[in-house]
Amino acid sequence: MFTFPEARILDIDLSKKVITKKTLPGEIYQLYPGGAALGVYLMLQEIKPKIDPLSPENLLIFSVSPLTGLPISGLSRLSVSTKSPLTNCCGISQAGGDFAVYLKANGYDAVIFRGKADSPLYLYIDEEKIELKDAKNVWGKITGEAEEIIKREINNKNVEIAQIGPAGEKLVRYACIINNNTRANGRNGTGAVMGSKNLKAVVVQKKTTIKPYDKKGFDEFIKAPNMKNRLKAFTDGFGVYGTTGIVFSTNRTGFLPTKNYSEGYMEDAANIDGRKMHETGILKGRETCYGCGVRCKRVIDISGKVDPLYGGPEYETFAAFGSYCKVADLETICICNQLCNMYGLDTISTGGTIAFAMECYEKGLLADKNTEGLELNFGNHEILPILTEKIGKREGIGDFLAKGSKRCADELGEEAIPLFMGVKGQELPAHMPQLKPGLGVIYSVNPYGADHETCEHDTMIAIPGEPFKPRLNLIGEYNHYTDSKILDENKIRYMFDGQCFYSLTDTIGLCQFVWGMSWQLYGPAELLKLIKFGIGWDTSIKELLEVGERCINMMRHFNAREGFTKEDDKLPERVFEPLPEGPGKGIGINKEEFNKAQDMYYKIAGWDEKTGIPSEQTLKKLQLDWLLD
Repeated sequence: MFTFPEARILDIDLSKKVITKKTLPGEIYQLYPGGAALGVYLMLQEIKPKIDPLSPENLLIFSVSPLTGLPISGLSRLSVSTKSPLTNCCGISQAGGDFAVYLKANGYDAVIFRGKADSPLYLYIDEEKIELKDAKNVWGKITGEAEEIIKREINNKNVEIAQIGPAGEKLVRYACIINNNTRANGRNGTGAVMGSKNLKAVVVQKKTTIKPYDKKGFDEFIKAPNMKNRLKAFTDGFGVYGTTGIVFSTNRTGFLPTKNYSEGYMEDAANIDGRKMHETGILKGRETCYGCGVRCKRVIDISGKVDPLYGGPEYETFAAFGSYCKVADLETICICNQLCNMYGLDTISTGGTIAFAMECYEKGLLADKNTEGLELNFGNHEILPILTEKIGKREGIGDFLAKGSKRCADELGEEAIPLFMGVKGQELPAHMPQLKPGLGVIYSVNPYGADHETCEHDTMIAIPGEPFKPRLNLIGEYNHYTDSKILDENKIRYMFDGQCFYSLTDTIGLCQFVWGMSWQLYGPAELLKLIKFGIGWDTSIKELLEVGERCINMMRHFNAREGFTKEDDKLPERVFEPLPEGPGKGIGINKEEFNKAQDMYYKIAGWDEKTGIPSEQTLKKLQLDWLLD
């Protein structure tokens, strides 16, 4: 008979410098099996309502899953959970790389950080040997330098390091946590919380990774001809350009967010496409996360300007520093990407905040702020690296922009507020809801603000020939569309199911470019085999979707404690306005249809349609009765 394993948890009290080892019973861990769900469960157990996210009372939780590190592509994600200093909501963030695999290999499913150290520290983990070490020598250092110093000080290069840069130390509200100098727990300001605790880094010793529960079955599964053929085809396709390949197609259809989301088309966008990186010769290679055959990460080398140590930009970064700011200079975007990885900044929020500042500047709304002679006009590529570094250091105008565009807008006043392009304080990613209104609904209701990786996108059920129907049918029955912009109950059911599925992947540590319900390398059928052979859990899609739904409802409940309601589930007014030019000219979301679709979502999710808060019946259905106490 299958028994779910216990979760082993490290509890680090930084104020008292006390390290405690705990376990969570298997029957509880099965309900919250790692990653996001485990993190939110622990947050709800211990974080009191209405605390300051940057106070010692907040928790910072690193978590993995029972599957993390199994020998197959896309199983190396690190989840970080905290109360977000950017949104004041439940904050969840994911990162790839190798760090999560070796945290699990050392025998731990989660690490809880509480309190605040009286001076900078880092944590070193080597199985049962857990040490807090002085980080004064690396405090203030950029990520590449800090990693080199730590490895030299401990005389050990055989480690993985997750750390903050100067942006996290200086509490930039969208600072992130960086591992491998290139992988980021990017969204929700997790790096600022880490900095508020005087925690510079977490260092894990490399160990032998976990083995499958059923090695024979697992080997037969991953070595089957169809699995090998699929990997090769996927690697030859998506792997070549990674996410950077979609700049051209998004712009061609007229939905590349441009000029702070006021337009959907940029004339010279081809200059910042993945193909351009190939043509110019600055793309020096591809790298990968632990055990992944896809190798979708870019490595850029521009002599004297961009160090390959810091990787290369992805689609979101191309858009945030490119089209958001109406900049089509490839080299500048690569430099900004490097600066974000050096200082530990979320590229989406950094570029989004700069684009917001540019529009404010052009409208004369920054008159009371000292821009130090910088001309913050759209298209001025020269100021992007300057502003990015100023934000990372919190110097000059960068200190103001470090608050995030929502707080900046509130401070600047009534005329600036409509120029904030985000939800719940978090800047919009580069997928325009005008083309994908179902995604727009998810942007609005998602517990931690707009995020493009929280659901399947509208376009996946609007492709001629329905190529993904066999996979989608394993999740639910959905009608096909000839136009992705339609909003109806069928679409909202599809979006909700997709949100539950990707909440699941955030929980069990799967990369959403490898494991998904439509175009990805592996689908729901392969996921069931992975779990069965990997850890011995003979589960079902229904049970797995409930894991994801449970996580979403816990996050939504956390937000309700903080005072968030349906009134906070709003998109920027700009997305309801017709686009002014380009192939998408005249297209905007119909607000009445959107409001009806949002109400459909609340009904499908089992949330109160007036408040947007999960109902008692829904919480009981998901075995979350304890939240009612």
